[in-house]
Amino acid sequence: MARLINIITWLFIGISLILTALFTIPSLFGYMPYVVLSGSMEPVYPVGSLIYVAPVDANSLEPGDAITFDRNDAVVTHQVYEVNADSKTVMTQGVANVDSDGSIMHDVEPVSFSQVLGTPVFCIPYLGYVNVFCTTMPGILIVALVALALIAASYATSGMRRKAAAAQ
Repeated sequence: MARLINIITWLFIGISLILTALFTIPSLFGYMPYVVLSGSMEPVYPVGSLIYVAPVDANSLEPGDAITFDRNDAVVTHQVYEVNADSKTVMTQGVANVDSDGSIMHDVEPVSFSQVLGTPVFCIPYLGYVNVFCTTMPGILIVALVALALIAASYATSGMRRKAAAAQ
């Protein structure tokens, strides 16, 4: 039993370290993680993915580039279909947002260069679900309770081993 608890504890620690690294280390190199919450860019960026966004000079954007931008009420990742260098804006579209005849629907509002956060560099499917879960109060509580339960179980089994060794 003690061996099983040790294995589970080390697995928990290992997974926690890997997830912490995936959520934090890229930001040390300028890549900001964002969770994909809608299907507007599927299949390129599936719902629940964690995308890493690198800063970009908005003056270098071209049609076809994917950008992540701040829309005041949300952070959005869409594709650029038009760049207006004079007004310093881009027009965007969610490639999965199609109308009844199958044409991609364009976003109504232009995105100013100052709203552009960057371009997605890479995407890890499903990791966004883990990120969202671990950053909500219920998720934090569950992770903390699992950690405490593993510590308590490890402590209890080590006490049993000490008692068994002393009895011999």
